[in-house]
Amino acid sequence: MADRDEARYWLALSFIPGLGGATFRRLLSQFGLPDKIFAAPAAQLSAVAEAKIAHAIGAGVDQEKLAIALKWLTEPGNHLITLADAEYPKALLETLDPPPFLYVKGRLDLLNQPALAIVGSRQATPQGEKDAEAFAHALSDAGLTIVSGMALGIDAAAHRGGLKGRGASVAVVGTGLDIVYPARNRELAYQLAEHGAIISEFPLGTPSMAQNFPRRNRIISGLARGVLVVEAALKSGSIITARLAGEQGREVFAIPGSIHSSLAKGCHRLIKQGAKLVESAQDVLEELGWETSVSARLSKSPQPETTHRDFIKHLGHSPCAIDTLIGRTGLTSERVCAILLELELSGRVASLPGGLYQAIN
Repeated sequence: MADRDEARYWLALSFIPGLGGATFRRLLSQFGLPDKIFAAPAAQLSAVAEAKIAHAIGAGVDQEKLAIALKWLTEPGNHLITLADAEYPKALLETLDPPPFLYVKGRLDLLNQPALAIVGSRQATPQGEKDAEAFAHALSDAGLTIVSGMALGIDAAAHRGGLKGRGASVAVVGTGLDIVYPARNRELAYQLAEHGAIISEFPLGTPSMAQNFPRRNRIISGLARGVLVVEAALKSGSIITARLAGEQGREVFAIPGSIHSSLAKGCHRLIKQGAKLVESAQDVLEELGWETSVSARLSKSPQPETTHRDFIKHLGHSPCAIDTLIGRTGLTSERVCAILLELELSGRVASLPGGLYQAIN
């Protein structure tokens, strides 16, 4: 993580209008760290960057913006992660256009945890939101960090589910981190900052602009091992994210829906194009090869068959919530989630929408 002196120059470069990632990386390659870029002669800068960018760099640091950003960095949980830092997400380094820096609010450790992105429509159906939350919860319990874009609808539901599990959740936003967009997700943003993370490549003060969201989508897919699309129209940001995931070599998953629903058409097209059709969280885990590693971890601690039989008796054949199971069994939430996961992977328990579980005959 950049110290205050290094952060000063990284931040200053982030304020240069029109300075995209490709030019930023060329400047770093040519001159070294940002302080060297600001010290470079105008003629040398012009040989690497457009004239207006070279001129803006030569004009020096915007002290007012810099002071605001440096003050933001002093607040608990706020960070600036750059390409030069060990904490920078290694998954993003594998992509063609990694952002030179990331503003982060929350847990840095989540940036390098195995992740799955879940995206979908802002105008989601109630069932779509339930499915997104249930899938996210189960996959988070399996140890995957859930990544999404903090939009209304499917994104928000995915974050809620991810935060319920041990893998937590990361939101990638298209504004500066001093702005919560949409405002209706303010409480969710607080929860993500406290228990997960919110990240952005855009400087503080950047408002919601349409052109920013396709750019943030490449980070959503780039952070993850795969992208699950829950509900999406044919022309939507979720389809863009899925396309980017394919280009980045990530897995693409889609949940099918009614042939009469416009929000299923995007998922159906993805499936026709080769996306994995999924009906349960286990489908995703199997495709990623993740359930094998989870089962191996769980098997390290003995779990007698009698415990499982008793547990299934407590579960019963009616849908049951985790909190109810904790009360019935007297086990800790961690132990209940671990047993549920193993039983689900062995096909003896089904995960249902709404965070419910049910024994399978």
